[in-house]
Amino acid sequence: MDLKKPTTYKQQIEILKQKGIVIDDEDKCMTFLSEVNYYRFSAYFLPFKNIKTNSYFAGITFHRVQRIYEFDEKIRNLIFGVIQNIEILLRVKLAYYHSHTYGADGYLTDSNFNNRHDHEQFLKQINARIKENRLTPVVQHHNNNYNGKFPIWVLIEFFSMGMISHFYTDMKTSDKKKFAREINDTNYLNLESWLRCLTDLRNKCAHYSRVYYWNFPAIPKFSTNNPFVPDRRLFSQIYMLKNMYPDQRKWKANILAPLSSLLEEYESDISLTHIGFPVNWLEILQ
Repeated sequence: MDLKKPTTYKQQIEILKQKGIVIDDEDKCMTFLSEVNYYRFSAYFLPFKNIKTNSYFAGITFHRVQRIYEFDEKIRNLIFGVIQNIEILLRVKLAYYHSHTYGADGYLTDSNFNNRHDHEQFLKQINARIKENRLTPVVQHHNNNYNGKFPIWVLIEFFSMGMISHFYTDMKTSDKKKFAREINDTNYLNLESWLRCLTDLRNKCAHYSRVYYWNFPAIPKFSTNNPFVPDRRLFSQIYMLKNMYPDQRKWKANILAPLSSLLEEYESDISLTHIGFPVNWLEILQ
C-alpha cells in the first residue's frame, strides 16, 4: 500500500466534519491542530467510535475531545511526578539492601542472583550505561581513582526503570521477600508485578503517550482482600502507586487532593469508566 498523503490543517478539519464531529470554532480548532499532531489527537476519539459501523456517535464535539486531551496531559504529569518519587525510593532501598547483603560490588557476582539471571547480558547493560555517561564527573572519578569500579549505590543511578525491575526480579527469592517487606510490607510476587507495571506506566508518561481510555499490558497484583477487582485501566495503576508511595500523608496532600480537583474540573467531559475508576475510588485511594 502507498503511504497516505499529508493533509493541511484545513483538510484535517474537513475530515473531522465528515466523521460527524461537531466543530463550533474552526479557527480555534485549526490552532489546536497546528500544535498537536492530528494522528496523536485522533486516538482520543476512540471512546466515541462504533467499531461495528466504523462511525462516531452523534453529537460529539471537538471541544469535548480537546478537553479530554487536556485532562490526559494533566493526569499524566501528576502521575509522572509520583513515579519519580517512587523510582528514587527504589534506587535507594535496592542499593542499600544489596550492598549491605553482598558488598559494594556484589552485583558483579553471578551467584548473588537467581538461576534465571542472565549475567552476561546484565554486565553488557551495565557497561553500556557507563559508556553513555562516560563524560560525567562521577564516571571519570571512578575511572581515575577506582580503576573503573563502581559501587552499586553509584551505578544504580544510571539504571533505567526496566533495569531496576529486572534487577529485583533476578534477585534470590529470599532476598526479594525481605526487600518486599520494606515496600508497604507486601509480598515479593506483588512487588514483581508492580515493578513491571511501573516500567510500562513510566514509559507512557515519559513519552507523552495516552493513558486515558488505555489498556495497559499488565495487571498489577494485590492481596486477596483487595477493595476492588484490578484490571488494565488507569485506576489500577494509580492504586499500585499508592501502595508503593513512601509517605501516605504526602500522598493525600500532594497527589490525592490534586487528583480530586482534576477529576472535578473535567467531570462533564471525561468518563470515569474510561479510566477504570470505581464509584468509591476516593475511599479506596485514601
